[in-house]
Amino acid sequence: MDGLAREILDLTLEHLWLVLISMMVASVVGIAGGILLTRRPQWRGWVLGFANIMQTVPSLALFGFLIPVPLIGGIGKHTAILALVLYALLPILRNTLAGILGVDRAVRESAIAMGMTERQLLLEVELPLASRTILAGVRVATVTTIGTATIAAAIGGGGLGVFIFRGLASVDTTLILAGAVPAAVIALLADGGLGWIERKFSAV
Repeated sequence: MDGLAREILDLTLEHLWLVLISMMVASVVGIAGGILLTRRPQWRGWVLGFANIMQTVPSLALFGFLIPVPLIGGIGKHTAILALVLYALLPILRNTLAGILGVDRAVRESAIAMGMTERQLLLEVELPLASRTILAGVRVATVTTIGTATIAAAIGGGGLGVFIFRGLASVDTTLILAGAVPAAVIALLADGGLGWIERKFSAV
């Protein structure tokens, strides 16, 4: 039992690392992309279309599709992280775009009338007012990524999915629960924690 407990801890930390790295990359790309789309409306259709397509591809299939891709594919964590980033992009990208576009036009015009530059307008007006909507997107993406990351084990990405796939192969419910329960707990904690941060932003 001590050996199993130790392995659960190791794989939980590995799972958290996968999610953390993936969400950091997805947040940077998604928020930056969302900001860019507010300035380049002609790009919105194909960028959002690509992100939507990534969401509709079954997760296991996407992991498999990426394996033979030169340079970015293969077996291991880097391919798993790339797949998780692609899955997490849509809610962050869409919420960033919606949050910034949802800023009251009168507020934006008042800021411009005060002499604010485009950069100041973005950093001091638009992003603070859109922060709750952006955080909601990050929250949804994080919870989804925690669950999807269990499939990373199928391509050698590690994480709690190792227990799930091992349990399925041996028809061992204990092993399946050893992977599924910690993943569910992490998802609940992440959802609660990010929800608390989201409420704090809305109260400011």
